[in-house]
Amino acid sequence: MMDLEQIDKQYVLQTYARNYVNFKKGENATLFDDKGNNYIDFTSGIGVVSVGHGNKQVADAIYKQISNITHISNLYEIEPQSLLAKKIVDLSGYDMACFFGNSGAEANEGAIKIARKYGETKFDNKKFKVITLEHSFHGRTITTVKATGQSAMHKDDFAPYPDGFSYDKNINDIYHSCDNQTVAVMIELVQGEGGVQPLEKTEVQKLAKWLNENNILLIVDEVQTGAYRTGEFLASNLYEIEPDIITMAKGIGGGVPIGVVMTKHKDILSAGDHGSTFGGNYLSTRASLEVCNILEQHKQNGILDETIKYFEQEFNNFYINHSNIFIKAVGIGLMRGLRVKDASTLSKVIETAFNNGVLVLKAGKNTLRFLPPLTITKEEIKEGFQRLEKALTNI
Repeated sequence: MMDLEQIDKQYVLQTYARNYVNFKKGENATLFDDKGNNYIDFTSGIGVVSVGHGNKQVADAIYKQISNITHISNLYEIEPQSLLAKKIVDLSGYDMACFFGNSGAEANEGAIKIARKYGETKFDNKKFKVITLEHSFHGRTITTVKATGQSAMHKDDFAPYPDGFSYDKNINDIYHSCDNQTVAVMIELVQGEGGVQPLEKTEVQKLAKWLNENNILLIVDEVQTGAYRTGEFLASNLYEIEPDIITMAKGIGGGVPIGVVMTKHKDILSAGDHGSTFGGNYLSTRASLEVCNILEQHKQNGILDETIKYFEQEFNNFYINHSNIFIKAVGIGLMRGLRVKDASTLSKVIETAFNNGVLVLKAGKNTLRFLPPLTITKEEIKEGFQRLEKALTNI
């Protein structure tokens, strides 16, 4: 009989360098495999499982929903979709409207389509160019790969790519790159895949003001930073700016696939301009609505801020204790990274951490990334860093 690894390798396209562990159960930030081992999860499924594994409130909401209706299509009114859109807009503090898809890449595709139609209909001369930053990451579709500011992502294997995208090294270069065909600038306020790199707040505020004055849209990709990952509902709130378009996914669904693009330009898209068969269905929006309610309460009662403070304390202590391995601590909220002296050492840290029961991630070329569930307990944080301490004694 074939084991699970053999089945995977034979029947699943091998697009991931998998670690073959079979997780069977999760409780908040702790995972259990089929051999009885437990692991502290500092990854939350790459920033997805925001309210922890096995969350009973979300499970109950999902069960109740799918016991009645799972999906009917967007040809009809969907109650939890409307309620979720209102919840997201209320939590954001912006006067916007939402479109729901299934992923961050889809959300960013939607953002680009909104920007392109804006550039087509609002000006005498067509505007279509979108500027992003180097080291950015915006998705895996052909268009969002091209929007991603990493040359390694632009392989000839998948060419030709859509035109109209360019990349700047930093915010200050954007002012000189914009021309009369530039319709939008798309940025992550904290670059995730690019190395957990926060942008400078005052520079972002200056850019946002300048773009507004020059009728160029500001798109903020909050796929990883949204849903309280940085401590506020949106990193845009933390940076005190008001973008034209915001995208979200990952943590907003707590593990159920969902993406959302929201914009203050509510009149741009008309019926038939955009759509999604599964996007915004009963299942995903009901789950997301419960996640938003849980996280809102978590923020309001002060637990989230306490968790961030405690995680930061343990994180900084760990960094200081291992200055021979780590060269810089970066990040905001529960989106943190440690620069490692070289890529080889980073690989060893991740592997050894796993062998000692801690899941951590790689970002960029040399960053150890931490994206724990927002509901992680102090006990789980402490245990996770204790295991990491033990792991590093083996390097």
